[in-house]
Amino acid sequence: MTDTRIMDMHVHSSASDGTFSPTALLAEAKKAGLRAMALTDHDTMDGVAEAAKAAKELDIEFIPGAEFSTDYLECEIHVLGYYLSPEYPRLRDKLEEFRNFRATRNIRMVERLQEEGFSISMEQLAEKFPDSVITRAHISTLLVETGQVADKRTVFAEYLGENCRCYIQRPKITPVEAVLLIREAGGLAVLAHPVMYDLAESDLKQMVLEMKEAGMCGIEAIYSENSDEDERKYRELADSFGLLVSGGSDFHGANKPDIQLGVGKGNLHIPYAMLEPFQKLRIS
Repeated sequence: MTDTRIMDMHVHSSASDGTFSPTALLAEAKKAGLRAMALTDHDTMDGVAEAAKAAKELDIEFIPGAEFSTDYLECEIHVLGYYLSPEYPRLRDKLEEFRNFRATRNIRMVERLQEEGFSISMEQLAEKFPDSVITRAHISTLLVETGQVADKRTVFAEYLGENCRCYIQRPKITPVEAVLLIREAGGLAVLAHPVMYDLAESDLKQMVLEMKEAGMCGIEAIYSENSDEDERKYRELADSFGLLVSGGSDFHGANKPDIQLGVGKGNLHIPYAMLEPFQKLRIS
């Protein structure tokens, strides 16, 4: 009998830049028919406890995780950590450091937008997104919904994207440092969405080699933005390094309205059976 169970290993809640609370997110996962789901908010695990409670009530296997922002050859690289303990001291301290800087960074970006003539304030953002960790996604939403910019793509292309005039750089760690931290905290490290990186193939392979040597166990070869050719390419990359294949939609709710849980843009199929080798690695 064919196993039709599916999962999603890359999902965001309102604890970072998603629009669903962790509880509402698990309700959506149930509707989508997910057997398992990983919560991988950006540089935070604030939503994990709430999500774990909701997952238990809904009988969904839950993987506590996070998505770490790192830097390699001046390219922003994301590293997924699965089965992380939010209470591990050094991990907790590093995430707290990221969170504290994010608050200061938001103020500075809003000030730059004000200097550009936009009507925006931290008070407006807090009022509109009362239960969220404010990110660039929230700032762009406010600018679009108040009619000051045509769309979110324009906000990032002209103002808030990396190297744009209102962008504030944030402290980053290297991909290897993220892998080491994830492993130290008892987790499993996976390279997120390699299709999104502007790296030469030789540089990508060198980075993957360095991350594997540090303890990375997988590559997210199944992803919403992949073409069939991309998926084949990254599956082969994972295989060539003896790494596992992971898959995720990168669901953000209304902040990425064309992406749905479990199926992405309708192009995803992430079988639950794919989780088994990760489970075995976690136990070993």
